[in-house]
Amino acid sequence: MQPNPFKLERYFAQHEFTARHLLCSSDPESMSIGELLALEPDAMDGLRETWLGYTEYPGAPALRREIASLYKRIGENEIIVHTGAQEAIYSFMNTMLTAGDHVIVHMPGYQSHYSVAEALGVSVSPWKAREEAGWALDPDELETLVTPATRALVICAPHNPTGYLPSREVFDAIVAFARKHGLWLFSDEVYRGLEHDPADRLPAACDVYERAISLGALSKTHGLAGLRLGWIATKSAQVLARMSTFKDYLTISNSAPSEYLSAIALRHTDALIERNVSIVRANLRLLDDFFARHADRFAWHRPRAGTIGFVRLKRAGAERFSAELLERTGVLLLPSTLIDHGDAHVRLGFGRRNMPDVLAILDTYLDATDTSTAS
Repeated sequence: MQPNPFKLERYFAQHEFTARHLLCSSDPESMSIGELLALEPDAMDGLRETWLGYTEYPGAPALRREIASLYKRIGENEIIVHTGAQEAIYSFMNTMLTAGDHVIVHMPGYQSHYSVAEALGVSVSPWKAREEAGWALDPDELETLVTPATRALVICAPHNPTGYLPSREVFDAIVAFARKHGLWLFSDEVYRGLEHDPADRLPAACDVYERAISLGALSKTHGLAGLRLGWIATKSAQVLARMSTFKDYLTISNSAPSEYLSAIALRHTDALIERNVSIVRANLRLLDDFFARHADRFAWHRPRAGTIGFVRLKRAGAERFSAELLERTGVLLLPSTLIDHGDAHVRLGFGRRNMPDVLAILDTYLDATDTSTAS
């Protein structure tokens, strides 16, 4: 099985650690190990005492208990810890789908949500977000996409790259559709908790549907991508058994220091969420002003959740604009061609503390190019 190259990741491999300024990062502001350990007294002693032998295959029981606390109906034995969310996506696709199956996938989206399935011989139908409706999904369209071969529906909520968050009514309709057709509902929830208004938070899919698989990770909500820790939570014994067996051919078990540090982070979920959402709210106020000033150049639908938005360019193509911006200013944006969505949009990240400085560089660049064009 050979998936297509992951275009977004190949782009970041080239530019993420060489570009002077990142304005497309999907993860929020991170922290040092020292800052994380400072959240609990004696945490450094615990790290020193962490045993560096193999860890338990599904994740340390103490860690899984902390993860289970994020859900209403999930116990520690209904969780499998993975090395990042990407491994969990890969495992689900390889264990629960087979050649000849069909899946419906929320798009535009994260490439592994569909490329892994396609490489397995699974056909994919895009369930397209509608830009004119603020990147909303229409549940009524699902009945036009389902076939006798459909086995799963893959969604991302809060959504990467648009920041769209379904209403509870739309979410319930999605669950009802999956239940009606007996589908697996793979729900990428790595941004859950980063709702800009906490009142908008949806239930985890695994808490409301017996065939749902909720994907979580510490990289987005907690801002701790370097811990490389993700998980799936599900009530399905079949999914748990198959994915556990498949993990024997992947990482087998996880990093002991990472699991120890991750448990600390999970015990302080509320504080880390508040930290990250406060940065997002401040940055969004700046973006509101920025896009108001440059309404002739960009179309912007303000996200309701997460740390990224999807911006339409009214003048240049996304690839050309992004390449010229990077060359002249060192500011990195992500063109929509890298997520198989035409050449008119860029992904913009607003979860970092330095965004005001980077946005000012972009502002100056736009003013300069306007002046150059006018002259």
